[in-house]
Amino acid sequence: MTSPALPSASDSAVLEAVAKGIPAALSDLGHLVRIPGMAWPAFDQTQLQRSADAVAALARDTGVFDEVRVLRAAIPGTEELGQPAVLASRAARNGRPTILLYAHHDVQPPGDDALWETPPFEPTVRDGRLYGRGAADDKAGVMAHIASIRAVSEVLGDDLDLGIALFIEGEEEYGSASFAQFLADNKEALRADAIVVADSGNWDSVTPGLTVSLRGNARFVLRVRTLDHASHSGMFGGAVPDAMMATVKLLATLWNDDGSVAVDGLTERDSPTPDYAEETLRDEAGLLPTTQPIGNGTILSRIWNKPAITIIGIDTTSVAAASNTLLPETTVVLSARVAPGQSGADAYAALERHLRAHAPYGAELTFSDVDLGDGFLVDTGGWAVGLTRDAMRDGYGVAPVDLGVGGSIPFIADLVREFPEAQILVTGVEDPHSRAHSPNESLHLDTFRHAVATEALMLTRMNGLERPL
Repeated sequence: MTSPALPSASDSAVLEAVAKGIPAALSDLGHLVRIPGMAWPAFDQTQLQRSADAVAALARDTGVFDEVRVLRAAIPGTEELGQPAVLASRAARNGRPTILLYAHHDVQPPGDDALWETPPFEPTVRDGRLYGRGAADDKAGVMAHIASIRAVSEVLGDDLDLGIALFIEGEEEYGSASFAQFLADNKEALRADAIVVADSGNWDSVTPGLTVSLRGNARFVLRVRTLDHASHSGMFGGAVPDAMMATVKLLATLWNDDGSVAVDGLTERDSPTPDYAEETLRDEAGLLPTTQPIGNGTILSRIWNKPAITIIGIDTTSVAAASNTLLPETTVVLSARVAPGQSGADAYAALERHLRAHAPYGAELTFSDVDLGDGFLVDTGGWAVGLTRDAMRDGYGVAPVDLGVGGSIPFIADLVREFPEAQILVTGVEDPHSRAHSPNESLHLDTFRHAVATEALMLTRMNGLERPL
């Protein structure tokens, strides 16, 4: 593809249309935040349908799409359907390329409402940020797509020849169980030359980031069992290993003394990282003054390029119900982040080998509910990457930073498999203080404005390209 030969007035017209449309976009975002659409079965599923319907209405109201549908796909291996997703599409004209815009409308549960300064589903603006569950992750991604499409349509009118597919998923926070099937069912409607995944972050609130690497994941449930029934700790303690003791000793083998991962077979990626001070880590992560960072190497190499293991859940006797008893079994949930370049399956195999080899006192181990995802590395030499970097520079007024991200977006592997020729661009509207998944999640409003401007410029410039043969 060649660079578009756009008149200099095009950028200013797009930026003016974006600025004019931001108030309506934020109002619509507030409406979406008020809908508690969570894919967990324990929550009211009618709210998730309501959320999908609201997104579909926004897509229809742009007047851009030939077709807008709310669809569900089957969950492979079950008789169940996945959560409602929105699929909108318009065909490319006059030899122009097609771009697929992805985001998700489902959100994480709010957690403890008492930890929120304002109600999680009541959007609230203070200090230049919009607070609410999903305000950043990822309803802001949804509205960045809608707002940029509105601006481009206003500026280009009948000259909008770019093909656009809009895919707003409804179960990303719950594991995207039907994602691969949805791609297979709707392959032709989703086929594109470039794919924008608006579900990542930026370097900071003023500097855009293009995510060029993501870690994979390996999550599983581990049961540790040492007894066939509970026993009195006074009668047998000191001779009989209880399950909690075995679990603590076993889990401790996963890390070295400095907190780095100590599992043979988990790999690291050798790649340079930008400067990032410990003071910045402390500010962005909320480290207590006495808490020291873990791991070795540069801070960003630990987050972007090395594995990490976290205990994210444990079932055992509660403090309130504690008694002098040797526990027969405990259950934990382990979540490993896998360095880019290693598959989730290989990482899980290494973890299982390690745990079985280090089980103390002959403890019985059972593994279940394994969930795996591969990491992602971008080919930064593609035409769409350069175009996107330029749009970020002009949309934010600051040169972008190529980012690695310590988190995982496992479904990107499905996109790569289904659309191997498409260039995948991972962008986002979050900044390091967005607190996605945490209480007091928020969106930096200026970051949102710049993200919309970036995407509108990107779409306008793609509209001036010829699709390669």
